[in-house]
Amino acid sequence: MKAMIVGAYGQLGRCLQAAAPAGAELVTHDLDTLDITDGNAVMAAVTAAQPHILFNAAAYTAVDRAESEEDKALAANATAVGYLAAGARATGARFVQVSTDFVFDGISGVPYAPDAPTAPVNAYGRTKLAGEATAGSDALIVRTAWVYAPTGGNFVRTMLRLMSERPEVRVVSDQIGTPTYAPGLAAALWRLVELGATGIYHYTDSGAASWYDFAVAIQEEALAAGLLSWAVPVIPITTAEFPTPARRPHYSVLDKQTTFVALGAPAPHWRAQLRAMIETIKTNG
Repeated sequence: MKAMIVGAYGQLGRCLQAAAPAGAELVTHDLDTLDITDGNAVMAAVTAAQPHILFNAAAYTAVDRAESEEDKALAANATAVGYLAAGARATGARFVQVSTDFVFDGISGVPYAPDAPTAPVNAYGRTKLAGEATAGSDALIVRTAWVYAPTGGNFVRTMLRLMSERPEVRVVSDQIGTPTYAPGLAAALWRLVELGATGIYHYTDSGAASWYDFAVAIQEEALAAGLLSWAVPVIPITTAEFPTPARRPHYSVLDKQTTFVALGAPAPHWRAQLRAMIETIKTNG
């Protein structure tokens, strides 16, 4: 089996490589080797690779900057997805597109099912929703949220740095979602491909939290592991107290039941996955 991974050296891309089944042949591309907004270049790269599976782990993810650069975000998150999907169809490959909880407006009081109406409230969400359309109905589209990994820039690593540098940290407490440990997401993507899944699926870790809850847990786990030497106050604030160019959904918990049934088990709880991440950082730095 040959798999092509685009965005191979981002958080998820690295985890997809690490989670690849034994014997899988990997063809990896990132910004330095493939411009996914160049349709001819994409078709040439996919044709040369002749993969059985094409994972798209690349995206424009600067949520706030997308408000002023929606054209750039659309090029990476939608137009490029169409190019990759076309390349996959031309070579007979399975196409896997990763999407986001930000396709929803956040006004629901219950977790969003895969077939729930979409209504993104920011440019990033609009471009990712457009990417789902260009991926096509024959693709496997997996929406996820709040992804983090031991390497790269993410909320966990940012909190660890701020908690070691500042006398206190202030974190939004009225945005609710679910953290997702990238190694678990990568394993789920490989498994869904193995099962022949197509259409829209939701995957995050189990449970729900606010960003404030997540930050408090990060400090507790890091103190227990010896990654932090002292505790600092974690101050809950409202979204209104932390204005950003892009609106965020206040509630974006995803309903993963159909995915968990397909996988044969629920994802681990986000707190357990956070602990695994902290232990990995402790061991590997």
